Amino acid sequence: MEFSPKNLIVRLCIQGMDMEEKGKTAEARQLFMQAWNEASNNFEKFIAAHYVARQQDNIKDTLKWLETDLELALKVNDHAVKPAFAPLYTNIATCYEELNDSVNAKKNFDSADSFTEEVTDKGPFYHGTKADLKVGELLRAGHNSNYKDGFTMNHIYFTALPNGAGLAAALAKGDGRERIYIVEATGSIEHDPNVTNKKFPGNPTRSYRTVGPLKIVGEAKDWKGDSSEEIQKWKERLADNKGDIIN
Repeated sequence: MEFSPKNLIVRLCIQGMDMEEKGKTAEARQLFMQAWNEASNNFEKFIAAHYVARQQDNIKDTLKWLETDLELALKVNDHAVKPAFAPLYTNIATCYEELNDSVNAKKNFDSADSFTEEVTDKGPFYHGTKADLKVGELLRAGHNSNYKDGFTMNHIYFTALPNGAGLAAALAKGDGRERIYIVEATGSIEHDPNVTNKKFPGNPTRSYRTVGPLKIVGEAKDWKGDSSEEIQKWKERLADNKGDIIN
């Protein structure tokens, strides 16, 4: 499944997170359980179980849901889920520590340590912008952020999801038409720390960044942008976001 904010399970979890932020625990728990009950595949269940786990009243139930989430992550085992393994194992180990089970605690801490932050995603990768560029040109870091005025970016960002790049293009500064370029990284890449294991577990948007240039190797034509109403909602969310950009 390709991650999408339009997906029913994703929407339910977003609503649940909104309830959490407002201190409405019962409503949040109900929304997360609804997401779990209506999830139709392992990826959706993996996302829902992440939130159900953190709404439990005791450590044993929390552990049960975390281990359920881990089982689902192992079944999915793709680029969107892999960054979630280390924190999942760590949280499970912490539960065992609280239950005075040192053997299983160590086992899970060791499992967490076995995972690296290396990006295994091979793409293809996309970058959304309003700039008119040509194949062979290089995209470089050092430009102003599209999401925070007066903020110079030390990295350049890209994604393996064309629709994600389309959203970035819609939110980009400038008056040109929205473009999605197919790109190749010329240096090492890393998971975007601004989204990875933040609101959602893992890196479901398959978002990455690099300090080196991105080389344009083509332009994607077959993609569908969000409606003007949806874009406006994204702009409003960004305007309300007071968090710092990890640069």
